[in-house]
Amino acid sequence: MAEILGLGCTHRPVMLRRNEDWTGMMRTSLDDPDMPAEMKDPARWPGQLRAELGNDWFAVLAYDGHEIEPWKNRAWNPWGEPNDKRFSFKGHRAAGKYLAAGLLEHGIDTAYAYRPLHHPLGHAFAYTLLLLDDERRGFGYPVVPFSVNCYGRRVNAARGLRLPLKMRDKIRELDPPSPSPARCMAVGAATARVMAKSPWRTAIMASSSWSHSFLTEKNYQLWPDVAADRRLYEALEKGNYAAWHDYTTDGIEDSGQHEVLNWFCLLGAMEELGRKPDRSTFIETWAFVSPVVFAYYLP
Repeated sequence: MAEILGLGCTHRPVMLRRNEDWTGMMRTSLDDPDMPAEMKDPARWPGQLRAELGNDWFAVLAYDGHEIEPWKNRAWNPWGEPNDKRFSFKGHRAAGKYLAAGLLEHGIDTAYAYRPLHHPLGHAFAYTLLLLDDERRGFGYPVVPFSVNCYGRRVNAARGLRLPLKMRDKIRELDPPSPSPARCMAVGAATARVMAKSPWRTAIMASSSWSHSFLTEKNYQLWPDVAADRRLYEALEKGNYAAWHDYTTDGIEDSGQHEVLNWFCLLGAMEELGRKPDRSTFIETWAFVSPVVFAYYLP
């Protein structure tokens, strides 16, 4: 049986911005003309959010290969690298073909591609790789990106960002939903079964932050659903897969947890392999868009 390492992390874009820009999404929501006056009053916000903000509003806190220029249109990056800095990462066409074929044989109707059509590598993958190589020693492991439709009816219409508050009661009219959490867990389980029989040592990684403030309409896009994230994290920590199986698309959308669908794939894989996390961490934030979770499951 091939060795499989399970990993959960974040590709959090704000980590690649200046500290003073971390509350930019919240500022944008507060400037929305349909923001109720009472929601602009900090006294109505959770105490944890007010404590984080303080008084100053920022904190110090199956291709053959992939080439990206992440700083091409950016004035700043944490590493002080030039705007034309190019990064190259290895792909693994053979492993990608093997996985796609295996998933199809297991009843998962997956698509595949051999070259990019529009964008070389989405930020969820590109930022993850940049952060994994924080010390810039080079990331020598081949990568097979596996996209999950986390956009659904809320995020697709906004092209990954926020919608005007006037749209908050019309979300269900915009687009079809994402795949259900249960389907994502089934995809993860099938992936584990396929790669366990492969000739390669494999790391299955989910990269995302959790509930996003600008996707949590019930909070007027001002803070994320930290309580819902905590409940889901506690189930992850205990290996309580039943709680993850019980989650619904409505729950995902109500709590702005769209990106957590990536983690549902990871949890499906780890359940299939009979694993509990060897270590996990929940980093709570109310002001900076989204809590983040890290976890690893050793072979």
